Amino acid sequence: MSRAHRRTRTALTAPLAAAVLLAGGFGAMALTAGAAQAATGSAAAQDDFNGDGYADLVVAAPDATISSKAKAGYVAVTYGSASGVSVSNKKLISRSTSGVPGSATASQRFGSTFAKGDLDGDGFSDLVIAGGKAGSVILWGSTSGLTGGTALAGYGASPQTGDFDGDGTTDLALFSAQSVNGDDPSGAPAALWKGPITRAGTPTAVLNLLDKSLWWGYGEDDESCATGSGCENGPSSITGPVVTGRVGDVNGDGRDDIVQWVYTGDGTWGNRLLLGGSAGFTRGWVPGQSTDTGTGTGIGDVNNDGFDDVVTGGDGWNSKVRIAFGSASGLSESNTQSFNQDLPGFPGVEEEGDGLGTTVSVADVTGDGYADIALGIPGEDFSDLTDAGSVALVPGSASGVTGAGTQTFHQNTASVPGVAESGDAFGVSSALLDVDGDGHLDLAAGSTAENSENGAVWVLKGTASGLTATSSSAFGAGDLGGPATDAHFGAYLR
Repeated sequence: MSRAHRRTRTALTAPLAAAVLLAGGFGAMALTAGAAQAATGSAAAQDDFNGDGYADLVVAAPDATISSKAKAGYVAVTYGSASGVSVSNKKLISRSTSGVPGSATASQRFGSTFAKGDLDGDGFSDLVIAGGKAGSVILWGSTSGLTGGTALAGYGASPQTGDFDGDGTTDLALFSAQSVNGDDPSGAPAALWKGPITRAGTPTAVLNLLDKSLWWGYGEDDESCATGSGCENGPSSITGPVVTGRVGDVNGDGRDDIVQWVYTGDGTWGNRLLLGGSAGFTRGWVPGQSTDTGTGTGIGDVNNDGFDDVVTGGDGWNSKVRIAFGSASGLSESNTQSFNQDLPGFPGVEEEGDGLGTTVSVADVTGDGYADIALGIPGEDFSDLTDAGSVALVPGSASGVTGAGTQTFHQNTASVPGVAESGDAFGVSSALLDVDGDGHLDLAAGSTAENSENGAVWVLKGTASGLTATSSSAFGAGDLGGPATDAHFGAYLR
């Protein structure tokens, strides 16, 4: 994967918070339909499972009941087309799906996170679905969409794809599922699979996740651990449960990096930056520390200087969104910008509990070369409604963000399907991808609280001037023929 194809459309949600969101209603939905069309679209290859030029949207329903197993979970793949995502051309994937290894298990929450990337180098993007303690599963892209299923035993948390060693092929970073509790998180197995990866699940090589010259434990270097012996952890393990993460290149070295949202112990959460390298990852500084789970992170080149920037949502750091700008030396505390809804040009009013940046997606919607920042604000109040939720698109510029041209949308915005209600928490998840192949990225936004915790997803079209509610669409699990009751459909999007 060349630098030109590095992934900058990223979103980091707070799936653990989704289960406690308040319920809300939905109302009439506008839906698109139609089969996938010929390869005439211009979507990024990493988002396209069937090679037709349209991005395919993947939606998590982690708490759905499958084969009578509560919270077994599934994911829904809605294939893109010239008219957007289709509720008729889709694939529902669970542990009970034919060809998918394993079986549905209660509380497995299959598909809580997932990653896209062309692992076998055949020109079609593949889907890696996290499956908890039972491990992950790869489904393989083809002209007919996703097919088959290959088990990845032992690695069931937040898989990430990217060219981490800079050789031009897609690699796979794998992490183990861990319990989110305790004061001092311990290490757990992790690995870096060098691509390409065969459909039998065999990588070209298995590398230590961490560079052998640098072992990372609780913020300390310990060279005695470089061999993986004589210490609790080692270069093939990593400390702290990984909730999710995103990929980009913050130092412009042609090797993808990962920002992870992890449990750090004592009830705290924070971001961790793993810098790609030929011998594994090394650590880097990244902003973002919180005492709760309600923040997000995205990566993209906001100021168009050739280096990806890390955007972290509002957290314990003054409840502001923070941008750490990339450079040849990576990220630094001295090269940051922060803002909230008091930013000039930002519609709305800054209030405690808004959850600004609970989800963050960063990519160039307008095509002007500057990545824009999509922010979920699921706690937003308006029209005498509490926690109805909204989403905002903040344009990037050479100086970062100025607030000029910022847009906000919610269910009471004209042409957006549905009716806003208290507790909807619209905007708890997001993704930017070109589902209609017109060259402008569209915004998918989720509400897991919609329809009494069933959940739903909206898609707003991207244009040269930003997002538009015109011709926007929405759908829930039932529209796809999937299990809907308390599914938390839309908890995670890509």
